[in-house]
Amino acid sequence: MQKPGQNIDFALKETSPKIGAGAVTGDKLSCTYDLVEQMHYLYVQVVKAKELPGKDVTGSCDPYVEVKLGNYKGMTKHFEKKSNPEWKQVFAFSKERIQASILEVVVKDKDVMMDDLIGRIMFDLNEIPKRVPPDSSLAPQWYRLEDRHGRKVKGELMLAVWMGTQADEAFCDAWHSDAATVGPEGVANIRSKVYLSPKLWYVRVNVIEAQDLIPYDKTKFPEVYVKAMIGNQTLRTRISQNKTLNPMWNEDLMFVVSEPFEEPLILAVEDRVAPNKDETLGKCAVPLQHVQRRLDHRPLNSRWFNLEKHIMVDGEKKEIKFASRIHLRIFLEGGYHVLDESTHYSSDLRPTAKQLWKPSIGLLEVGIISAHGLMPMKSKEGKGTTDAYCVAKYGQKWIRTRTIVDSFAPKWNEQYTWEVFDTCTVITFGAFDNGHIPGGSGKDMRIGKVRIRLSTLEADRIYTHSYPLLVFHPSGIKKTGEIQLAVRFTCLSVINMLHMYSQPLLPKMHYIHPLSVLQLDSLRHQAMNIVSARLNRAEPPLRKEVVEYMLDVDSHMWSMRRSKANFFRIMNVLSGLVAVGKWFEQICHWRNPITTILIHVLFIILVLYPELILPTVFLYLFLIGVWNFRWRPRHPPHMDTRLSHADAVHPDELDEEFDTFPTSRSPEIVRMRYDRLRSIGGRVQTVVGDLATQGERFSSLLSWRDPRATTLFVFFSLIAAVVLYVTPFQVVALLAGIYVLRHPRFRYRLPSVPLNLFRRLPARSDSLL
Repeated sequence: MQKPGQNIDFALKETSPKIGAGAVTGDKLSCTYDLVEQMHYLYVQVVKAKELPGKDVTGSCDPYVEVKLGNYKGMTKHFEKKSNPEWKQVFAFSKERIQASILEVVVKDKDVMMDDLIGRIMFDLNEIPKRVPPDSSLAPQWYRLEDRHGRKVKGELMLAVWMGTQADEAFCDAWHSDAATVGPEGVANIRSKVYLSPKLWYVRVNVIEAQDLIPYDKTKFPEVYVKAMIGNQTLRTRISQNKTLNPMWNEDLMFVVSEPFEEPLILAVEDRVAPNKDETLGKCAVPLQHVQRRLDHRPLNSRWFNLEKHIMVDGEKKEIKFASRIHLRIFLEGGYHVLDESTHYSSDLRPTAKQLWKPSIGLLEVGIISAHGLMPMKSKEGKGTTDAYCVAKYGQKWIRTRTIVDSFAPKWNEQYTWEVFDTCTVITFGAFDNGHIPGGSGKDMRIGKVRIRLSTLEADRIYTHSYPLLVFHPSGIKKTGEIQLAVRFTCLSVINMLHMYSQPLLPKMHYIHPLSVLQLDSLRHQAMNIVSARLNRAEPPLRKEVVEYMLDVDSHMWSMRRSKANFFRIMNVLSGLVAVGKWFEQICHWRNPITTILIHVLFIILVLYPELILPTVFLYLFLIGVWNFRWRPRHPPHMDTRLSHADAVHPDELDEEFDTFPTSRSPEIVRMRYDRLRSIGGRVQTVVGDLATQGERFSSLLSWRDPRATTLFVFFSLIAAVVLYVTPFQVVALLAGIYVLRHPRFRYRLPSVPLNLFRRLPARSDSLL
């Protein structure tokens, strides 16, 4: 839906796809995928062969199967010298692209010069049965091979052939005819797949003290600290203040780890013997499998660990055992939620420990239907092409659709379901170009991203929209296409869902024992690295660049454009208060006498009957809410270029946003940007100083910094206390209100006496250098 001032190309569009079509055939449910358009496929399952005749001089064969349908041809892998091979491979041919009437399954013997025909089986497409889920899969059958003249030959092939839809279990792992140009080695990289993020834990290491250390240099006081390492994460305590052989720290170090725990916790006690030289006094390794797990804030028992040291003797590492030891409290924190994505777009807020999870409150069903108008993302054989796939992330579950090869209007029509534990979460979709198939660049390029907040969705309603895919480039904002989605949130328990709004957003431990902002930022970075590394090892891998884009890894980086957007967001929030202030000013100046008189009457009624104030306020809020119901948003939010200040951004600001960290620009450009930041910082500094001045003037009223002003205020306070004691509060409120709302004839342009007194009060700005 287009917003005022927004480019229509960047707007959300409501669509009417043919979802749920043909949901009932006879008495059977033909497709459980009711949020996507049905796509019909011819499936050929090649299981195995037996008693294949030998074709070469040794009497053996190197068999493989070729499945041909018109111009489309799929092949299994071949086996060396095997007459009873087993393939277990499925081929899927899109029905809308079928132009032939005969399916041919050919068994061949791979040869150096020319492959020999072993036998073949022919099927008439009109005779192929249809499979309707939830029927069980079709049982494969043995078929006798025939030669080119239709005569039976030696050898049999086990096959299953049927017509089905994308709801078929074989769909995900099948070879697809629309990816016929992808060789057998690239098929694994184009399949659809469901991934699970690794289970993440916070590890808290409370370093308490060490005893009986043996220093490297016994002539000086040791400057000892503890270095803790898990994998590539390294943290250090401060140098102990008591410089003895029994140092104390009592300092917490926090790490992120994932199950299964592969890396141990390694602690090293080190002595700073010189400015750039540290000597290890002892080490210990703690396997995380045996570490205690904590679900709440109650302290756990601490333990002493022996420190070990290694020295080199004749080129060999020799272990020295001695009496030094370290006092630690180590445990896995199960009561926190490990943040691996931006807090503004979190898709999961549950604690790590499953015992603390609440029951689910609903289901989220998503149909990833299609995309259209995609831009060429790479060049292949002299022409632009795009091999698009889509990724969605919600909670611990990631999904990846299959890759549609060489298409600017891919149709996926894949449906997925997630459990929902909190509606105040966001599902993120990303479209990418597959760079890991033949002719690819080796890197998956981003096409665009869509976020949908579940709390903006009505329950049991299907939202079908086409979302613009927008990507920032150094040259500005670009629309790279549109993606069509169908989304439905189903509520399982209205009471549990409404009760969720009264609960803290994050688990209790985040409030009882909070982590600092710097800690959270560092831990989030480590968590993202762990998730991207783990998903990159899956098959097919979810590449690091994909995971980082989905998790908004660079959302904390400085951007002048984002800063402007956030400033105007604040101004938009405050605009309501500004509007109320201007309206009240018009009332006070009698711009509309009738309205001012009505306000006088309302004010007098509320003063005389103060018990009506709160009911009136809440009734007014109720009426505003009911009135706004007519204009409630009917569509989920989407990327807003106007709100993001993306449609009119200066080229230099864009260049700065795409700069690396640390910068790679020339010193002249860096100096110019630094000066610009200094000027902005100067203005911010002035505003902050003005706010501090006003606060210091308030404190000066009673501080006797200005004895005359404080004397006046103290005596005024005494007189006001006496007057207010003997005068009913309603009379005081009535007189004050009438004074504020007085007619302009009784007003003066000069500031009031209290304001004059306040502005004359001293502030500590006089003492600034």
